[in-house]
Amino acid sequence: MKVLAIDPGYGRCGVAVVEKNNGGKEVLLYSACIETSTKTEFPDRLAAVANECVRLIRQYKPDCLAMEKLYFQTNQKTAMRVAEVRGALIGAASNAGIEVFEYTPGEVKAAAAGFGGADKRAVARMLHALVKIDKKIKHDDEYDAIAVAITHLARARQ
Repeated sequence: MKVLAIDPGYGRCGVAVVEKNNGGKEVLLYSACIETSTKTEFPDRLAAVANECVRLIRQYKPDCLAMEKLYFQTNQKTAMRVAEVRGALIGAASNAGIEVFEYTPGEVKAAAAGFGGADKRAVARMLHALVKIDKKIKHDDEYDAIAVAITHLARARQ
C-alpha cells in the first residue's frame, strides 16, 4: 500500500509518500514542503498546493490520501484558508478516484509516538525508528505528513 499523506497548509504544506513494507520499516518514497509566498494572492497559493498534489498523485499513484483534520485555531482567517486547501486536496483525490482518510492531531501523535500529547521531537525520533528515511528532513511539516502516513498504515492493518 502506498499513501500520499498531507499536513495541509497554504504557506507551507507538508507532503509525503510512504509505502508499506511487509516485515520491515515502512519506506519514505518522497517528502517535501510545498511553500508559497505571502506576496502571492491566495487563489494562486491554493492552486500551487493543489497542482503539486495532483502531480504527486500522477507520479506516485498512491492507493489513498491521508491528511490531518483541521483543528480549531485562534486565527479564524487562517483556519478558513486551511479548510479551503483541504477541500481542494480532497477534490483532487476524488477526481483521481483515490479514497481520503482523515486523522486528528492526537491520533497522529499517538500512532507515531505512542502518546497523543507527544511533542514534535518525540514524533520525529520515533518516525526514524518506524520509517526508512534516507534524506534530511528540513521542516516539521514534512515530519507531520510522514506521521499522518504512518497513522494511516497502522489503521489500515487493523
